Amino acid sequence: MSYAEGGSDPGGDDRSEEISKYRKFRKVDGATYRKVNQFLRKHTYITAREWAIARLCSDFKTTAGAEMTFIGENLPQLVPFMQEPYSPQAVNQARTAFKRKVRKSGATFFYGAMCGFFTLDELDDILFESSEIARFLLEVEGTSIEIDDEIEIEDRITEIMRRLGDSANVLLRERAERPAPDNQVSPTTMEPEDGE
Repeated sequence: MSYAEGGSDPGGDDRSEEISKYRKFRKVDGATYRKVNQFLRKHTYITAREWAIARLCSDFKTTAGAEMTFIGENLPQLVPFMQEPYSPQAVNQARTAFKRKVRKSGATFFYGAMCGFFTLDELDDILFESSEIARFLLEVEGTSIEIDDEIEIEDRITEIMRRLGDSANVLLRERAERPAPDNQVSPTTMEPEDGE
């Protein structure tokens, strides 16, 4: 149970009851870090460490942000496959790595969609497969989403993908009709601003 859900005061010294009531990741109780990591590496770009810490940072939030010290100190008690505590800096590094990977994955996916590499049907297949894996991870970690919220998320993503596909088709048609530019962009000058 997180502080946001009515747990004890994050400034309190004794939060053992809150820790014992935290029931995420119980479906992988007994699994080794290596085994969880292998599964994640097969289906995602994140590691077991990044998965666990991203979940904890989401569950143990205050108005000032995630409780890095609390999460790090109690990591083995909160997540069965994590074996040792982390420093607040290590928690922050894992959280940052998770964010960076999600952003890069999103950019890669959208590029693949916009450049015309995939058909709309193939994009639908990718989204379906991705949503199945995401649902499975949420189920394994013990997070539940209301069915109405899940449907709303899927509807929003479907609408975005529909608009993306339409926009990509327009861009590809326009690109095919226009003459090639004379000036080439050097790959070394292609440095978008890092959002972090």
